[in-house]
Amino acid sequence: MSDFRRVTEDFWASPQLAVGDVADARARGFACLINNRPDGESADQPDGHAIEQAARAAGLAYTAIPVTSAGFDEGQVEAMVAALTQSTGPVLAFCRSGTRSTLLWSLAQASLGRDPDAVANDAAGAGYDVSPVRPLMDLLARNRRG
Repeated sequence: MSDFRRVTEDFWASPQLAVGDVADARARGFACLINNRPDGESADQPDGHAIEQAARAAGLAYTAIPVTSAGFDEGQVEAMVAALTQSTGPVLAFCRSGTRSTLLWSLAQASLGRDPDAVANDAAGAGYDVSPVRPLMDLLARNRRG
């Protein structure tokens, strides 16, 4: 069984997906998969292209926004905002553990002006701690508010 964790009604995070998990994602009503794991990070990791092919064959949108140990940049946040706002339904994002996906989602939410406390509470409800990016979330939210 896949470990899809509900962060909000429209955003879920997951540890690494396998090709076989795509059918489960489709059956559970997801419209879009976001891959936040760079290919080749681990020898036992499925190829992102294979997951993309399975997603597209199942009628799911697919976006790759790889996040490395170097952290997050503005382009990644903007790409996440675009993927989230263009999705026609619930989004499932994945990486090795789901943490990077949730952190990037949190930054995207803050950049859209969502209250960082509410974002942090949503993430915590799914078992994710956003404290590593909380100062940046606060800055993005302040910048949005002007």
